[in-house]
Amino acid sequence: SEAGGPRATAPGQQLRALFYVLPPGESSFRTVEEVPDYVEKSIPFFIAFIGLEFAVSWVQKRKLSGRINDGISCLSLGILSRLPDVLFRSVDLISYIYVWNNYRLFELPWDSPWTWYLTLLGVDFAYYCFHRISHEVNILWAAHQVHHSSEDYNLFTALRQSILQKYTSWIFNLPMALFIPPSVFAVHLQFNLLYQFWIHTEVITNLGPLEWILNTPSHHRVHHGRNPYCIDKNYGGTFIIWDRIFGTFEAEDAKVVYGLTHPVNSFDPIMLQLRPLAHIWNTFWATPGFCNKLSVIFKGPGWGPGKPRLGLPEEIPVITGKEIPFNPSVPAYLNCYAVVHFAVIMDLYTELLGTVTTLSQGTILLRIGFIILSLTSFGLLMENRQDTKPGILEIIRCLVFVGVYKLGYLRSQFSSLGYAYEV
Repeated sequence: SEAGGPRATAPGQQLRALFYVLPPGESSFRTVEEVPDYVEKSIPFFIAFIGLEFAVSWVQKRKLSGRINDGISCLSLGILSRLPDVLFRSVDLISYIYVWNNYRLFELPWDSPWTWYLTLLGVDFAYYCFHRISHEVNILWAAHQVHHSSEDYNLFTALRQSILQKYTSWIFNLPMALFIPPSVFAVHLQFNLLYQFWIHTEVITNLGPLEWILNTPSHHRVHHGRNPYCIDKNYGGTFIIWDRIFGTFEAEDAKVVYGLTHPVNSFDPIMLQLRPLAHIWNTFWATPGFCNKLSVIFKGPGWGPGKPRLGLPEEIPVITGKEIPFNPSVPAYLNCYAVVHFAVIMDLYTELLGTVTTLSQGTILLRIGFIILSLTSFGLLMENRQDTKPGILEIIRCLVFVGVYKLGYLRSQFSSLGYAYEV
């Protein structure tokens, strides 16, 4: 790589980064600018592992591990969560580097294995603290709930991310900026996120002794459950030791039913992101008393006047095992249509990431706007609503596409597909 630029990573290194087994000697860098973008470079592995999960699930259970509507919804939310990073540098890194430059107490060596392992523990403990508070403070839960809104549990679910969550999580990392170099932090911030991808699966049952130390698919299935025994348990990112220490651990027992205790029942990515905030807003104004209004924001999602901070456990809906996921029936041709058009958007999104430094701000904003319009339209089509609004929106979207594509504001990675895209 060029001096001061991101280092290239071999496919084997990228694969090991997914499982947090890239050792300090291969993942220590002097400056932040040298740190590879491990997350973006993992996209091909995400796709490969999703395909592998489908194959293994078919062999094990004779059924696929996901649904088209839920899969598109998860991928849409994943893309949506990454779009701000196209325009701005990560708020985690901006805030961390600011504290490091102005307030650090001392400087640990960037190339020491001890610094690397200390940062591993520090980043994961900060994630545990933030993750737990995100379940126990209503305004933070309104952002985090997006990740829990799927009623399936598969590798698609791992990509179902909040667009708002990153704007509060950065606070929990700042104590490390007093002594841990930003380049080391930038590596572990990505590794901690990547590790949590592969644990979103049902095809791996138990990992034996590793279950005592690591966060595993079994432990994380509990975290995603809406069964009463699953609520507010297993917050760890890479390690499960924090849950064992602080009393939030729960082993997998009865069959887990996934999703929110009060399902949103929508595939619209904007609705999934914003509806909980609208609920808080309405509850805030409907609740009498200034202190109670503050409690609506800062106490648990289940809180109400006269209730304990996290609400009453007996009010959690009972799980019968007969719960049916939100799954509107749509014609096969509409599923095919949505998959093909979503693949086009994935192509345009990937091309945007690869050329963002060469584009004008106006072109970037236009592409981002079109991607958001497309993801919203796909979500509404998958709901098979009885009104004509989704169809009208999709016609408008297609007309907009043809216009901006003809004018050169949208481009495919594959120039040979230009005419096919217009058709």
